[in-house]
Amino acid sequence: MAPRRQPRQDGAAADAGFPLGTVPRLPAEAGFFLDIDGTLLDIAEKPQLVRIDDDLGPLLATLRDASGGAVALISGRPVAEIDRLFGRNFCVAGQHGAERRDAAGMVHRHGLPLARLRTAGDTLRRFSAAHPALILEDKGMNLALHYRLAPHLASNVQGAVQDIVKDLGEDFEVQEGKMVFEIKPSGKDKGTAIAEFVKEKPFRDRMPVFIGDDDTDEYGFRIVNRLGGHSVKVGGGSTTARWRLPDASAVRAWLWRFIERGRLDS
Repeated sequence: MAPRRQPRQDGAAADAGFPLGTVPRLPAEAGFFLDIDGTLLDIAEKPQLVRIDDDLGPLLATLRDASGGAVALISGRPVAEIDRLFGRNFCVAGQHGAERRDAAGMVHRHGLPLARLRTAGDTLRRFSAAHPALILEDKGMNLALHYRLAPHLASNVQGAVQDIVKDLGEDFEVQEGKMVFEIKPSGKDKGTAIAEFVKEKPFRDRMPVFIGDDDTDEYGFRIVNRLGGHSVKVGGGSTTARWRLPDASAVRAWLWRFIERGRLDS
């Protein structure tokens, strides 16, 4: 994996006041990889509290049609959860690349010792039960312990998750996100999912565009940068992404601009 670089400043925004004009004009032959929470949707206190508003569904469906089907939702959520939110209408990569559904509808899953992960889940359940403000999310192939409602417990959560991963061995690793520590399969991430998609139709031969907001999206930014595509960071913080947008509303506005320009050019 390429080393982390500082965000580009020639055309990229600083850490505050990102105007919409800091993103590039996209080519007609673009393929889109879109994070969900914090990118298409504002982050909720609990993952299950997010709501899909009336505008987002039509935006994604129109973007999919405008790009020849080249839209993939790339998330830490499980594929089944993404389908519950958006329907089975898109290519998806869930659980940070541990599972992926391609354009043909075929589901690819990363093989791993799930029995050991179940034991780890029992340990985390006991830990979170002792701290009711923590939220344990069992995604099936990943375990995420959220401390958004108890930020003072960050170091405790990190220590507990790291101790469990040491016992699990090399098949699993710790991934830190926004107010969450997660146990995930080693060697799979949002970047590996994008790298798999771009080898397949309808993404092959299109310019990859990845939009994300979290440290977990940095893997995807690096892959897209390497492929000569456009990486877009939503919000502040250091990043390897080449461009920035301030929030989910600006992301949607930029995607609509791409759609409308295509209509005018056709």
